[in-house]
Amino acid sequence: MTKDQRKKLTILMINMFIAIGSFGIIIPILPAYLESINQGGTAAGLMIAIFAGAQLIFSPIAGKWTDQYGRRKMIIYGLIGLTASMFVFYGTNSIWWLYISRFIGGVGAALLVPAIFAYVADITTMDQRAKGNSLVSAAMSLGIVIGPGVGGFLADFGLKMPFLISAVVSLVAVVFSIIVLKESQHDLPSGAMGDIPEDESMARKMVRSVKMPYFIPLIITLVMSFGLMAYESVLGLFVDNQFGASPQDIAIMVTSTGIISVIVQLFIVDRIVSRFGEGTVLTMFIGVATFGFLLSLFASSYVLFFGITLLIFLATSILRPVLNTLISKLAGNEQGFAMGMNNAYMSIGNVLGPTLAGLLYDVKIVYPFVLGLILLVITLATTIVWQKRALNNKFKVKMEKA
Repeated sequence: MTKDQRKKLTILMINMFIAIGSFGIIIPILPAYLESINQGGTAAGLMIAIFAGAQLIFSPIAGKWTDQYGRRKMIIYGLIGLTASMFVFYGTNSIWWLYISRFIGGVGAALLVPAIFAYVADITTMDQRAKGNSLVSAAMSLGIVIGPGVGGFLADFGLKMPFLISAVVSLVAVVFSIIVLKESQHDLPSGAMGDIPEDESMARKMVRSVKMPYFIPLIITLVMSFGLMAYESVLGLFVDNQFGASPQDIAIMVTSTGIISVIVQLFIVDRIVSRFGEGTVLTMFIGVATFGFLLSLFASSYVLFFGITLLIFLATSILRPVLNTLISKLAGNEQGFAMGMNNAYMSIGNVLGPTLAGLLYDVKIVYPFVLGLILLVITLATTIVWQKRALNNKFKVKMEKA
């Protein structure tokens, strides 16, 4: 990569790290804070659902705006939304205002994430795309790891202190982006946006995504986020119930998965994609994730389950940037729309995963893992068929040209 490309990617990574890390800061003290205002698990669950729901609703719209109005504007507006959300969270104890705060934050994330990945597509070549996406994904994973640690430290200065610091850090990111970030999207020729209706509804966007060449990767994104969120949402309860794990044991497990994600996305993804190609890596690591879910049903100790969890997160840490790269390569000039739909499908999984996992866990504690396993087996089979069809289509095109 050139010096200019590395500089732009660094700016994107800083933005992603600050956006994810600033939200992660509040995670360790959220239960204690909700208890202090006489709220509990229902409020915590609603906050996750509202945030993911706002992302789901606004991601396709934000994707279109990213193509129409530019990546830079959407990144800045997204950061402003996240900043406003944190300031509202800091400034009130009303549960309804806290819900509004999470909705604003979800809209901010919907504007930010597709624009960042569309920006990566603008400044990288096809061969560099996987590396660019993996670097941004690594910054996201690093924010997930460091944010809660910082929040736990800041909580010693008062329950509200992490909210204030989170808001201030997000505000710094806004100012930083306004000053430093340049628009990446060149002027598109007339008609480059394709036949996108100006007032296309959310439902029509979802229907149109089915006809896109990247529809199967979108479905894989949905299943992966569904399975991962379902797994994460019952992880602490499961190891506590089955193996008597302490809060420290659970914290070590969660932190370790984040560290694995950062290492894999920084140093491994680009190398294996360069060697095997996105398609092969996709099939290979969906298989690894499927095998991990299968093993989780037979884990007999905390240590064994810990190892299986690391295996699952290793696979998903590779799949995330690979899927982003595949979708980006197949999207052509509709990078914003494609990344918006990618975020929307991921949000569907983020909403449904914890909801169904919680219901199934109450029936039998292994059922969330059984459901994840079934969905991954179906996804693996679908991926193999999709890859074969794509290969056959390429062969037919070659034969026609010959």
